[in-house]
Amino acid sequence: MTLPLTGRRVAVLMGGISPEREVSLVSGRECANALERLGAAVTRIDAGRDIAAVLEALAPDVCFNALHGAWGEDGCVQGVLETLGLAYTHSGVLASALAMDKAKAKAVMAAAGVKSPGGGLFDRFEAGASHVMPPPYVVKPNAQGSSVGVFRVFEGSNAPPVELLSPSWTFGDEVMIEPYVPGLELAVAVMDGRALAVTLIEPRTEFYDYEAKYEEGGSVHTVPAPLPAVVTARAMRQAELAHAALGCSGVTRSDLRYDDINDLLVLLEVNTQPGMTPTSLVPEQAAHQGVGFDELVLWIVEDGHARGGARRSEGAR
Repeated sequence: MTLPLTGRRVAVLMGGISPEREVSLVSGRECANALERLGAAVTRIDAGRDIAAVLEALAPDVCFNALHGAWGEDGCVQGVLETLGLAYTHSGVLASALAMDKAKAKAVMAAAGVKSPGGGLFDRFEAGASHVMPPPYVVKPNAQGSSVGVFRVFEGSNAPPVELLSPSWTFGDEVMIEPYVPGLELAVAVMDGRALAVTLIEPRTEFYDYEAKYEEGGSVHTVPAPLPAVVTARAMRQAELAHAALGCSGVTRSDLRYDDINDLLVLLEVNTQPGMTPTSLVPEQAAHQGVGFDELVLWIVEDGHARGGARRSEGAR
């Protein structure tokens, strides 16, 4: 029997140089294993700054970008792949850069009718010296993912996070500070422009931090979320609007908060290369729709290959 990807040469980009390296290695491993089960000739690449030379020598048919965080998810690696003329998965240069920059993404999404918590960018030294807004609020780097460098400041707190003033802070001098929205943690995956489902996330920690996302047992996921139908529809529509407004391709995941007391739904951010680990949300939502992990990976890589072929055809005109 001929497998779907027999003869297809796929480079899986994983690891990388961001603080999300370890998560990316797991996502890359799971996707590479699935691609091999589908018949592809897979090369696993722990992506470093020599990635252009490595890929130029390899000349794969398509790159599966399983990198997470800065450099691999913010348009930088996508720009290298475009320059090399290689097909690749997930979003392109502009969408990747926009989605990673929380402040710019908010502005673009707001124009499309997507509601955010508000807040804005502040100098980290100013934000570390005194409260720039009344607690409770959330402090996060403007261009990181996986809840890296995120702090919640509780009501009644005497001071902002001391980490903001530390010389070891490596996430840039601008931080996004948003009012904390109480209530439920939700996520919506969008595949080919269509929302799959809404997941309710119940973290075992204080909030949905790095540990809750990736440690086994760190959180409980309920798919579909036990919400009123009108709220489910609203969450799915907001995720679809955000995906389209940013110009995303392939699969994305939107993170939202729902204050069920005041019926307030806000979208926090869009992840253009969502996790594909055993605890990740997108594979769970795909499974809920009857799409198994290997089928999901197949769709992602075929989508990336097709878009790469379309770009090459246009460039040849």
